[in-house]
Amino acid sequence: MRVEPDLQFIKFLKGAGGDTLKNCYQCATCSVKCPLSTDTKPFPRKEMIWAQWGMKDRLVADADVMLCHQCGDCTAYCPRGAKPGDVLGAIRAYAYTHYGFPQGLAKLASNGNNLPILIAIPALLILVMWFISGGMHLPDAETLHEVGFGHFFGHWDFKYLTKNVFFIDIMMLPAFAFGAFAAFRGVSAMWKGMVANANVNTQFKPSLKQFVEQFLVPSVKEILEHRRFNECGTNADRVSGHRPLVFAFIGLFIVTNYALISKDIVGIFMPELHGPIGQLNPIKILANVSAIALIFGIGTLWANRARTEEENNTTATFYDWFLIGEIMAVGVTGLVAELSRLIGVPVLAYLFYYMHLVSVFMLFIYMPYTKLAHMAYRTFAMAFEKYRESNFVKKEEA
Repeated sequence: MRVEPDLQFIKFLKGAGGDTLKNCYQCATCSVKCPLSTDTKPFPRKEMIWAQWGMKDRLVADADVMLCHQCGDCTAYCPRGAKPGDVLGAIRAYAYTHYGFPQGLAKLASNGNNLPILIAIPALLILVMWFISGGMHLPDAETLHEVGFGHFFGHWDFKYLTKNVFFIDIMMLPAFAFGAFAAFRGVSAMWKGMVANANVNTQFKPSLKQFVEQFLVPSVKEILEHRRFNECGTNADRVSGHRPLVFAFIGLFIVTNYALISKDIVGIFMPELHGPIGQLNPIKILANVSAIALIFGIGTLWANRARTEEENNTTATFYDWFLIGEIMAVGVTGLVAELSRLIGVPVLAYLFYYMHLVSVFMLFIYMPYTKLAHMAYRTFAMAFEKYRESNFVKKEEA
């Protein structure tokens, strides 16, 4: 087999936390410790040699790379300090950029030097929309208490849809749709690569119903149960941060959809729903609990990451810290905005609400290119893992 190393790919890995990959001398200790490894597929031993050889195309289409939960056992037991877990993390970071759509935005979001631009884009957009709306003024404490942030983008007498909801919708819905579409494009490309890489004959395809029931739903269930996290040794405590974070996102997703339905649809017939949700409303309680769980979860992962970098001399990367900082910004700005509203400080409430809108917009639009993309890529890699072991593939092999 002729190998043509991609030197730029190797350079990227070194700069994204995989600077120790050349230390690997194929002793296979990592494969002995990893539950993903088999006799015929020594993981991550084979990935380490592919990375050294710069075999980019094979690595970005390797399902095992996405299945890795970075439990840290391979890194802890490596006698040469090659840190396979960090190398695999760097490969995933490259894959999100490689599959990113559009490529210009994917590359922009992959470089820490572009952070001011990444923040400035949504910050200026929302600022311009705020100016256009005519709502760029501070309310008094009484109005803030009565309508909450319902007049942030101004007010009109059109009873079927408030001005505030209208402006938020025309910004956030396209941002969310764009992020979801870009993730779909990337995952679809990855799936085709995994099929080719695993020599899977596509003659026997499951129907959409079969795919969802047999492969996708079991993968989602496994993720919610954190089954593979519980197999970790060195980084087993990561589950204490990851689990509340996952359920916080689920809770906030429910709250957001409730607000969308109640204010945009039901609110057409019941305009009173356009006001702030009461503090004792079950949805409001879920929102507050989810926000606290979000901050607790990401704070735990923040502390774990900082400790790992200090104890294991792990390289700090933009790939890891951008997502941590972004999620923390979403949680803190939202919570502080709400607290400022409750105690009646309009200037703080509006300032942090603006920052909250910016951070949420960033979360949506940059999701396909950051570490958060593993929600989509790992889920479908787990579905592919089940698919390649299923009768659909075995029929072809027979």
